Amino acid sequence: MDDSTLQTPPTQSALRTLTPPSSSSSSQLNLSAEAASKHIDRLLNSSYHTGPSRTIYSDRFIPSRSGSNFALFDLVSPKASSTAEGREDTSSAYATLLRAALFGPETSGGVAFPATPDKRSTPSRNIFRYKSETRRSMHSLLPFGFDEAVQGVNHGPVKAPRKVPRSPYKVLDAPALQDDFYLNLVDWSSHNVLAVGLGNCVYLWNACSSKVTKLCDLGMDDSVCSVGWAQRGTHLAVGTSNGKVQIWDASRCKRVRTMEGHRLRVGALAWSSSLLSSGGRDKTIFQRDIRAQDDFVSKLSGHKSEVCGLKWSYDNRELASGGNDNRLFVWNQHSIQPVLKYCEHTAAVKAIAWSPHLHGLLASGGGTADRCIRFWNTTTNSHLSCMDTGSQVCNLVWSKNVNELVSTHGYSQNQIIVWRYPTMSKLATLTGHTYRVLYLAISPDGQTIVTGAGDETLRFWNVFPSPKSQNTDSEIGASFLGRTTIR
Repeated sequence: MDDSTLQTPPTQSALRTLTPPSSSSSSQLNLSAEAASKHIDRLLNSSYHTGPSRTIYSDRFIPSRSGSNFALFDLVSPKASSTAEGREDTSSAYATLLRAALFGPETSGGVAFPATPDKRSTPSRNIFRYKSETRRSMHSLLPFGFDEAVQGVNHGPVKAPRKVPRSPYKVLDAPALQDDFYLNLVDWSSHNVLAVGLGNCVYLWNACSSKVTKLCDLGMDDSVCSVGWAQRGTHLAVGTSNGKVQIWDASRCKRVRTMEGHRLRVGALAWSSSLLSSGGRDKTIFQRDIRAQDDFVSKLSGHKSEVCGLKWSYDNRELASGGNDNRLFVWNQHSIQPVLKYCEHTAAVKAIAWSPHLHGLLASGGGTADRCIRFWNTTTNSHLSCMDTGSQVCNLVWSKNVNELVSTHGYSQNQIIVWRYPTMSKLATLTGHTYRVLYLAISPDGQTIVTGAGDETLRFWNVFPSPKSQNTDSEIGASFLGRTTIR
């Protein structure tokens, strides 16, 4: 029995029994040690009873463990301890996992770790420990992360969904911005300059200073059908309704050269270093090297109707083209026939975007009769998934900072949707345009998009986070509030 446990003081007769009288004989005083020990044990271990009128007091509660549910606390009953000595307890498992986390697996490099003392010799279990009856994973006992051991399990706190502003931070009036699905009249350069085709003129808007510059005027007999910045951001290609492609030096506001080849309007442009691709209403695609004297170096044939979408992959190895024939083609740098053909769309394919995060991942969107965004793996030539958006898909652009993309729409909702890939869950739906959102471009920092529509407005939205922090506002969007005219 525990030394601190108090019993009711023994009676005087008992005390006298334990204290030999002085007059006792020497034989009675010299009791054997064995007899005295047995006598004391009998007194301590016997069920001592007092009179019914006497109350027993104690300063400590000792629970009766005969009815305890040891299994609930993952403990071994004292009666069963002899049969459960081989069972590894929680403390031993924790120590093993802790050593593995700190020093690596015990078998790695032949390093032997000091053994943990056997805890069974000194019981240290706490019966009042908080514990669920559901057995936890052994890896949850680790003092720090062990996610690599449990694939797909995240022990960190769940992040709240990112908030996307529902209103544009700036609106520009853009008179004569055409409401034509097959044109591409807005592009944003790497030098933070926005090019917009309005009627027969091209205007430049500097996002840093809000300065507007008129770059060119094609005259009454021609009009702008497409604009596209070179990757370095100093030269701008302009496709015209007469089938010509003009190259302009934006820093000097000077035309560098004019290239021919198309018989009808040029509605799509795409740059790959010094190579410029142009797609026209004459169903053809021309590859033009601006360093060469010839107007084009190759002609790509395959579409059966107007080419309205062109995009080079980020590694400049593949060109994706979409047409009014509901076809999506993929070309390589040297092919004159498409190397991949996708025919699943049921309407014109203008919206095309390559993922900057995964090589060969291509997104495309169909027109009014299709309304779907489809994803393709051009490396394996496979169709990955399809999302019905409910309205005409006019444009797609992928964020370079996070694995998200934006789509703009026409009939019948005229909305802008921010998607999280690959779940394709909607982060935000933005509205404000009263006509189809036919034009889309993204800022060089990857945080801001500009949208254009037949309502003759350009709207600027902060939709993506910065590369370093998802809470940092765009440097562009914070400075220019209000509504102005681009010309």
